[in-house]
Amino acid sequence: MLDPTSVAAISAVLGAVGAGMANEAGKWAWESTGGVVRRIVGREVPAPAAQDERDDVARMMHERIREDPRLAAHWRSFASRVGGGGTGRGRPSQSHLPASIRFFTDRKEAMRQLRREATRRADGRPRVALVHGPDGMGSSTLAVHYGAQSAELFPDGRIYADLGGGRTGGARGSGTVLRVLLRQLGVPDEEMPPATEQLGEFFRHRVADLELLVVLDHAYSASQVRPFINSAPGVFTILVARNPFPGIDAVRVRVGPLTDKDAKRLLTDITDKSTVAAARATLPSLLARCGGSPYALRAAAHQLSAPTLPPRGVGADGDPVRGAAEDNYRLLAPETARLYRLMALRGWPAFDAAIAARTTGEDPAATAERLEDLADRMLLEHHGSGTGRFHYRPGVRAHAEAAAIREDGITACSAALGRTLTGYADLAASAAHQALPESWRVPAPPGDRTGQRYEDRGAALGALLVEAGNLVEAVRCAEESGDPDTAVRLCRALWPLQLKAGHHEMLLPALRTGVRLAGGSGAGALHAQLAHSLTETGRWEEAEEAARAAAHAEESTGHKRGHASAVEFLGLLRLRQWRYQEAYDCFEEAGGILGTMGAQDEGAGDVPRAEALLERHRGRALRGLGRREEARRRLETALSYFRPGDGAAGDTYNTARTLTDLAETWLDEENTEAALPLIEAAITTLDGQRAEYHLSHLRRMRDRCTTP
Repeated sequence: MLDPTSVAAISAVLGAVGAGMANEAGKWAWESTGGVVRRIVGREVPAPAAQDERDDVARMMHERIREDPRLAAHWRSFASRVGGGGTGRGRPSQSHLPASIRFFTDRKEAMRQLRREATRRADGRPRVALVHGPDGMGSSTLAVHYGAQSAELFPDGRIYADLGGGRTGGARGSGTVLRVLLRQLGVPDEEMPPATEQLGEFFRHRVADLELLVVLDHAYSASQVRPFINSAPGVFTILVARNPFPGIDAVRVRVGPLTDKDAKRLLTDITDKSTVAAARATLPSLLARCGGSPYALRAAAHQLSAPTLPPRGVGADGDPVRGAAEDNYRLLAPETARLYRLMALRGWPAFDAAIAARTTGEDPAATAERLEDLADRMLLEHHGSGTGRFHYRPGVRAHAEAAAIREDGITACSAALGRTLTGYADLAASAAHQALPESWRVPAPPGDRTGQRYEDRGAALGALLVEAGNLVEAVRCAEESGDPDTAVRLCRALWPLQLKAGHHEMLLPALRTGVRLAGGSGAGALHAQLAHSLTETGRWEEAEEAARAAAHAEESTGHKRGHASAVEFLGLLRLRQWRYQEAYDCFEEAGGILGTMGAQDEGAGDVPRAEALLERHRGRALRGLGRREEARRRLETALSYFRPGDGAAGDTYNTARTLTDLAETWLDEENTEAALPLIEAAITTLDGQRAEYHLSHLRRMRDRCTTP
């Protein structure tokens, strides 16, 4: 058994605690660890970020522990308290693959290639296949169909992610995709490391002993997929791409056109033998214009009964996918054709009838029917079963966008795109305000643009979560459209997703854009939002720069509430960095700014709560400095504000956090008698709050107090 006071064991604890900062208990544990390190080493030690830095801190601690048995006992007690921060290892469900298709033709050799790679003897090399073929040729379908047919090889599940390489708007970041895969593995967000650099290693650890299929769709480069590749003996990774990009050691599986024989078989499966037999005159021409593309064949199947094939229009371009889209497009009613064109002006990840109606200016109910018509004609694809959301196949969107520019013109296209942006901005502003009505960071929308009313805060946050990808794309679109005000408005509405949902990785590109575009009072708010997400993802140097920029911008515009908040953010960053005296000084500075606010200042109504939060933060900083009696006084002051009483509802979230802080100050002194009632009170406060990670941490604290 490894000695808990050895360099290796100490370094392992530091690494485990650092990787667990995604939830509130994990952040507490990290800050607490800094205070313990300071006590053992005898001076302030900067928080380590990399493995070599953790090893250096561990060596310093080991030297002191070896000389002082009391410090050794203190470390053993603390290490046992922060260990095992998760709630248990999740397991994936059987399949997260998209639905396979009913009629799958040919591809026998490709299926054999995939099975050979999946079942070859483990020899340390990753099992990887790169399935590649042009849009509409069925490369994604092949990967999904293989997964559906090979369930017995992957008893621990089959997981899937779209890397976005085939969409306009850019690929998804590796951190975002890793989180998608980890959720499918049964890992809650609260257990995932905050920093992208740690996520890859965390993912590899989670899949190390699983028999698992991983399908990564729409890949485009080796650098994009490298974070997902691992040598676990039971993991098989299928990459799907249009082209066989270099730089990855994988079995190449080409997906080419179907032969005329197989194409005819597919048409027979889709229709019936009599229909194909009756189409002897048109069949050769139809097969030629479909070019062996399964998508084009499916889209053209209804033409078999036509006496002659219509001539191809200007949108075909000799490409089977665009040609099929053009053929079906020419059959649309004018209103449906206009909807098809205008929603293709941007690569929205998935849109619904409400936003499509805003784009076209038509009735939402009629728009919903038209979207279903487009899906029936294979000009749109359903985005999940029963969601009422749709997306374009890349080649089809390219056809629709070209048709919009040709038939509607630049002016009409710009106006339609402006309506879409306004629709997303209105939706986001309304949902964000309902999710966080007390936050000055989320301005209330104008009275005539309040939008949909949600049942509660959770429902409003859920609406933002559903649209998160579209909102990020909308920020990018607003920048390219020369509409900075809408971009900034959208970014301000992302705050609940940052604060409550922790979607920092996917929001960072939008927040960086907002910071570039914001001016005046908006610049400070967006710099602060950026600083928050940078802190949470472990980008501490950038976070400091953003927090200082926020403070400067807010001070220069005379926005005192924003100035105080920016300085507070800098203090919270200092806590994360174990720089406790600087953190305390920041909280003092922020409190001084709040003290100058008058009733006329924006955010004045929030000042009492802001001051209580600063008191709690001061208590945390003082605890890190080892000044525990002063820390308790500050924490008691904060608790008196947060705790329900005298008819006030109180703040259960911060009540529990402050009770936990108080209990920890007593446990620092091994005073379990004083800590236990505070722990019990915190557990009672969180009852029914779904705060399982905080509760798990509190139960471990309670066990320490009650175990002899």
